[in-house]
Amino acid sequence: MTDENLTEENGTAIRWGILATGGIAHAFAGDLVQSGRALQAVGSRSQESADAFAAEFGIPTAHASYEALVSDPEVDIVYVSTPHPFHADNARLALNAGKHVLIEKPITLNAAEAREIVDLAASKGLLVLEAMWTRFLPHMVRIREIIASGVLGDVHTLMADHTQDITDDPAHRINALELGGGALLDLGIYPISFASALFGKPESVVATATMKDTGVDGQVATIFQYPGGQVATTLSASDTKGPNVASILGTEGRIDIDQVWYSPTTFRVLNSANEVIETYVSDVSGRGMQFQALEAEQLVRAGKTASDILSPEESVAIMETLDDIRAIIGLRYPGE
Repeated sequence: MTDENLTEENGTAIRWGILATGGIAHAFAGDLVQSGRALQAVGSRSQESADAFAAEFGIPTAHASYEALVSDPEVDIVYVSTPHPFHADNARLALNAGKHVLIEKPITLNAAEAREIVDLAASKGLLVLEAMWTRFLPHMVRIREIIASGVLGDVHTLMADHTQDITDDPAHRINALELGGGALLDLGIYPISFASALFGKPESVVATATMKDTGVDGQVATIFQYPGGQVATTLSASDTKGPNVASILGTEGRIDIDQVWYSPTTFRVLNSANEVIETYVSDVSGRGMQFQALEAEQLVRAGKTASDILSPEESVAIMETLDDIRAIIGLRYPGE
């Protein structure tokens, strides 16, 4: 599946509004422009920032507030790209204005906020989708097909890491407790969401972490066990760069996903004799964030408010798992 598939429109274009103008918003907007999506408006806390973002991506309307953005009648769906602690407030703002929402992962700061947002969207008949863009990438689509085919036998193990050497600067968002910083919510969400996609919600959680001077977790390791006996292990860290690979193990074979497993990449399927029976090579250009936008657009056109690939209920369950991990490692955010 190449980017060309994304340019095929079925009916009127779904018009996007971008809420906030940080780094992840730039990545998302760049992929949307490349894939031919309709970027209609951007909202920032300052007109200057909104104007600069609009000029960079050719967006027709620049708003000097989030309130003005969600009130724009030309906007159909809002992408919430603010830091974690603001996701719930910003999503609530958009939903109350009658807009569908794609919310940057993790969907909120904790499960209670996630439940509130999911229930609000349901009460209004609006789409809420967590922007776990990895779920929608072509190589992940193929992995789901392979697992469903039964070629791996009974899938019972996931091993995955997400480790980056970001910065130890206490002023950086990744190290700021008040901004939901730390390895878990920024990085651990990827392998933990992957485990959820494979096995559902764990029945037992083991976790350990190394904390930084600012109070956030610098690294966190988890072991999950599931009702069917499956096991998932994850490692996430913001202060060291590891292999960033993942393996899915079954009774008849395995899948080895190369660096960086959560981005467009290659993987191999091996049988129980350790023979390669399939090699997948990604042909996606850009980061690949356009595929989550396509999923959201297809759902809106179909009048659906939940994705089969990542439902609102699963996003709540993932936040519950993250809450469980934080309780074990003693990580609380201001105001909780």
